[in-house]
Amino acid sequence: MSTGILEKIAERRRSRIRREGHSLGVQIPAERRVALVPFGREPFIICEIKRSSPSRGGIDPSLDPLRQAGLYAEAGVLSVSVLTEEDHFSGSLLDLMAVKTVYPWLSVLRKEFILDEEDVEVSFRAGADAVLLIASLLDADTLAQLYQRTYALGMEALVEVHSFEDIVKARPLLPRFTGINSRDLRSFHTDLLMPFQVAGMIDWDTRLVFESGIRRGEDVRIARDAGFSGVLVGETAVRYPERIGELVEAAAAQPEASDFWKILARRRADHPHRPLVKVCGITRREDALLADSLGADLLGFVFADSPRRTNADFVRSLGATWGLKVAVVVSGTGDDGKKQIPGDVEQLLREGCLDAVQFHGEEGPRECAGIAFPYYKAVRVGSEKDLGDAAEFRSPRVLLDARAAGTRGGSGVRISGRLVGKAAKSGPLWLAGGITCDNVMEIVREFRPELIDLSSGIEAEAGEKDPEKLKQLFELLDGIME
Repeated sequence: MSTGILEKIAERRRSRIRREGHSLGVQIPAERRVALVPFGREPFIICEIKRSSPSRGGIDPSLDPLRQAGLYAEAGVLSVSVLTEEDHFSGSLLDLMAVKTVYPWLSVLRKEFILDEEDVEVSFRAGADAVLLIASLLDADTLAQLYQRTYALGMEALVEVHSFEDIVKARPLLPRFTGINSRDLRSFHTDLLMPFQVAGMIDWDTRLVFESGIRRGEDVRIARDAGFSGVLVGETAVRYPERIGELVEAAAAQPEASDFWKILARRRADHPHRPLVKVCGITRREDALLADSLGADLLGFVFADSPRRTNADFVRSLGATWGLKVAVVVSGTGDDGKKQIPGDVEQLLREGCLDAVQFHGEEGPRECAGIAFPYYKAVRVGSEKDLGDAAEFRSPRVLLDARAAGTRGGSGVRISGRLVGKAAKSGPLWLAGGITCDNVMEIVREFRPELIDLSSGIEAEAGEKDPEKLKQLFELLDGIME
């Protein structure tokens, strides 16, 4: 939702409070009747009870909060978020009180546009164990007052931040729980990389909560591996109750501490006026070192049938590099009938010589995470159907490459401008296929890709980069001004 919509929701709520009081006509006990339950217990997954939202419209208008809470409790969920805003989320304090009365062992977060201390008091008396405080909605003094009052009552506060300005407000409080929403407040778009970028600006000891955009267990895994202690799951938990067990299992798993997506998010923030750059098809040490010294964000090494194919010993010989090292693979089928990557790629990932895998074969959306992790998918695009297929993959980014007969990549063929333009409107764009020094500036200006992937367009011959073209590429990109 945009900041304007956020303010409109808050102003409408202020008007209703003036007319109906902070309980909005709901009978609230004069004193709390249920015991406080600790917030943030493991597995730290917060599943939401909500009927609708401004971004998604009606989710389940007839949702029974007790039945929904029962599904969560049965799956092992210990923390529940209850939307109590009425006009845009179709919630009520009655939902919160009902859930807490029937399931007193659950930790209940009141998700509301909390505006003043009376809101906090009402939340406590209604049975909330924690409240959401949205930093972008409050000035610094009010945020501090509400935070202090929350803890004085024995509850926890989940302080939600979206920007550096929000972090400046929150920092003096050193919040114990800090939520970062992947939904951009200026639009309805969800960006799974945004929380990692914001998290990089937080410099106090806190338990991070990844909010919005969680659809599958691998989303939970990505967030946990990147340092988030917990996740908040909204629409998915309501629409797809059959996935709750998968989400809980992922939240309970031991994180693997992968920095791949965190580093890319930080790189994006460090040079916002030029795209991230992947130099792919590297087979020579001098090419790898030159690309790395010029500032390539990703270095790509092909482990598939290609004139640019390399080997594990070469990748190991490079040692530490600025650019993240990615193996480009086409998965095969093992003796057990399951898809797998080459054993030397698996070993390189375990050794830390590779940072991620780029799948360039026929891997399906539900297969990739079980084959290699972290990963992203490259999808060959020649039609709108291909764009639809790309949207089904759950990696934070999908690389779009040209569909060319007889080859999976490195063809020098470009995706049609119409399809690229359509893809660019859907979210951050990762683009490969036919990019050269001659057309890169046109592509960057027209489509504003977040990442460009070059291989044949900067070669002297297949597998050998042209050092002058490499230098020219980065000179062009580094010359981009705001």
